[in-house]
Amino acid sequence: MPRLARPVLGYAFTLAAAGFFAVNGTVSTLALQAGIPATRLTALRCTGAAVGLLLVLAVASPRRLRVTWREVPFLAVFGVVGVALTQFLYYVAIGRMPVGIALVFEMTAPVFIALYVWLVRGERVRSRLWVALLLSLGGLVLVAQVWEGGGSLQLTGVLAALAAALCLATYYLMGERGTVARDPVTLACWSFVAAAVFWAVAAPWWRFDAAVLGERVPVSLGELRLPLWLLVGWIVVLGAIVPFWLSIAALPHLSPTTAGLVATVEPVFASIVAWLWLEQVLTGWQVAGGAVVLTGIALAQTARTAAVPVPETPAALSS
Repeated sequence: MPRLARPVLGYAFTLAAAGFFAVNGTVSTLALQAGIPATRLTALRCTGAAVGLLLVLAVASPRRLRVTWREVPFLAVFGVVGVALTQFLYYVAIGRMPVGIALVFEMTAPVFIALYVWLVRGERVRSRLWVALLLSLGGLVLVAQVWEGGGSLQLTGVLAALAAALCLATYYLMGERGTVARDPVTLACWSFVAAAVFWAVAAPWWRFDAAVLGERVPVSLGELRLPLWLLVGWIVVLGAIVPFWLSIAALPHLSPTTAGLVATVEPVFASIVAWLWLEQVLTGWQVAGGAVVLTGIALAQTARTAAVPVPETPAALSS
């Protein structure tokens, strides 16, 4: 950490990023309800973020955009699994369950990371990992309310959210390796580019009727209707690029573990926003379960004896 680190500034940046990501969950839900498929919304977000980051870096520091052929396979997997699939699965999940609950499932990624480094890499982990795992599993049982005839949540949404957590864990682990040779900003930029290329192939642009972006859609604020392109623009700029830069700006001021712990407030923020905006009301059991899961995530964040990568939620990036 630099000598002039300002922890207060780091906390402010991380909380602001979590706030933007939280609002983005609700805006994305509105876009999905307006009829944009999860595949197309993910493609728009990835492509928009890739173009935005490329333009900024091309102007500010074009040398940082240089890529060798040896890096291409890594960047491709990193972008497809860590960015494209994480965001797509998150959108599938929030289309079938409350935003805050989907994020609780997705943010169990640190638990999977700790298990991976212990079972596969052979790293030493602190005994708190088992408490973290028990709390996370127990909390998810409460969140899903499995005693209610198989659960109060759709199975497809639950599976999508858990798959998103696995993809997000892959993003963190590969990002931890990738930042050895590259700075986080250009690494994320190229990951968005890889994700954009993937979706250009998986969901070709010529099959997309761009005219739908001009349609005015309800936004759950009385009778107010806004152009769909405005929602998409929010998702790209204020739901991806801005919170990403904020989370990166926090790194010189906070340790990775601390930043990761602060970032766990995102499901709380997201639940509040969805409750106030979309009237997505959580049951008492779901609120209690979410609190238990977040406690488990906090323990998992500190279970590794080595440095833990900062959860930058794609979403940056995920939400």
